[in-house]
Amino acid sequence: MKQIHIVIPDLFLPQPLAKEVCAGLALPVLEKALARGKVQTLTVHTLEDWLCQAYAVADSAIAPVTLLADGLQPEGYYWLRADPVHLRLERDQTILQTNVAPDQQHATQLCAQLNRHFSGDGLAFFAPHPRRWYLRLAEDPQLHTHSVYQVEGRDARRYMPQGEQALKWHGLLNEMQMLLYGQSVQQVTVDSVPVNSLWLWGGGHAAGLSRPFAEAHGDSPLAAAFAQASIGQGAAHSQTETVLYVWEALSVAVRRGDYYAWREALLRFEQELLAPLVQQLAAGEVGQLWLTVLQEEGARSYELTRSRLWQAWKRPRALASFAVV
Repeated sequence: MKQIHIVIPDLFLPQPLAKEVCAGLALPVLEKALARGKVQTLTVHTLEDWLCQAYAVADSAIAPVTLLADGLQPEGYYWLRADPVHLRLERDQTILQTNVAPDQQHATQLCAQLNRHFSGDGLAFFAPHPRRWYLRLAEDPQLHTHSVYQVEGRDARRYMPQGEQALKWHGLLNEMQMLLYGQSVQQVTVDSVPVNSLWLWGGGHAAGLSRPFAEAHGDSPLAAAFAQASIGQGAAHSQTETVLYVWEALSVAVRRGDYYAWREALLRFEQELLAPLVQQLAAGEVGQLWLTVLQEEGARSYELTRSRLWQAWKRPRALASFAVV
């Protein structure tokens, strides 16, 4: 029988915000699921780490996974994501923004200029997707990096690459910034900003992926890339017909500080995804449903079965009561 796994990062807001932002939200299905699901505390807290665990990708090596999904072969090289970003000076902080919008031609041109400048350093840049760029290296640079999703909206200086060669790479990043800043043509839109830096993260060598889900759906480009890469490698999915849904819109809104968008995304989640799936569970068309809530603090999974739906003594609680302390 079909099983459903829903992953929703940043469902629980910090305590100071939760009551105000959640005021007036009608979420009867979600609140019932949270009240009646069997709770398990998780050891992973981010979508990136959860996907790596689910697809058996070691060492958070996301770059070679998304590279496959973008149509390139990792071969024997070490790959880093080198995503185009905008760094904004704000008082004593350097805030990282991902709302850049180069088209494919512009992304290719910028990578070509980077390649000309850094050809003697053994660096090779690729832009198979306008917002997902890659850096190819001959060997592991032994860097500890942070995901661009973790750093978006925060002070980038606190998350710079660390390791024995960190100072060298900080210098290279400064060169990349100066080169990108010096470009006379920067494509922007009403909702975007120019590319003035790169963010390095997710490095590793290619490795085989498992295929834990028969299907994968949702609004997460990263989850879609994992699913596509696992299919492209010919990995056989598990015998159970487990279907994955990832709803990332809440997390995007939190990273950008847009809590109106967070509310709207949550209402869509309740009405368009969760309510129909819980109805299928109640009708016996789905055997089990897992609702996995990923947070930097307090990540949890709620297992829901048909029998648990009828545990009327477990009364729903307002979503704000799940606030992260």
